[in-house]
Amino acid sequence: MHFFIGDKEKQLVKRMHDGENAAMKEFYTLYIDYLTGVCARYIDQDDDLKDVLQDGIVKIITRIREFNYRGPGSLQAWATRIVVNQSLSFLKNRQRNGFASLVADVPDEKEIDDPPIRDVPAEVIHQMVRELPEGYRMVFNLFVFENKSHQEIAQLLGIKKDSSASQLHRAKNLLARKIEMYNHSMEPR
Repeated sequence: MHFFIGDKEKQLVKRMHDGENAAMKEFYTLYIDYLTGVCARYIDQDDDLKDVLQDGIVKIITRIREFNYRGPGSLQAWATRIVVNQSLSFLKNRQRNGFASLVADVPDEKEIDDPPIRDVPAEVIHQMVRELPEGYRMVFNLFVFENKSHQEIAQLLGIKKDSSASQLHRAKNLLARKIEMYNHSMEPR
């Protein structure tokens, strides 16, 4: 989803580079919902999400002069990358402080076929992803939404490439189970 067509995005970037406050506010108004959604894919607690998002927005605003416009959608991609990195940094820091584990040690479970998702509202799927264990959620989001390879994910998270693949497999299985349960709960009785 791109917010601007053609020169409008380029003009917004120029105005932001010039330090125009109205441009900063316009950026915030246009992108805050999208960037909140990006952040929510990684951060499951609302208070933490607000803090991480705020830090990401501050970083975007303070580093905007480092951004080089590369065509339609490049501003959104750059801002997304900052928010994702801010989210990952927060989670790694929390892990270092002993609050969470990036890689949950859960026994392997039976493979589940992909259930039909066409009747599951997007917000329900989004909530299911937010409910995944932290390690699963990070790997799933990096692989599915950020198009990262298992090698790239391993480097970003400081885990082994095989751990990334295993976490993704387990995340998909857990999501499939949740979707199956949702579909079953929606069946007429």
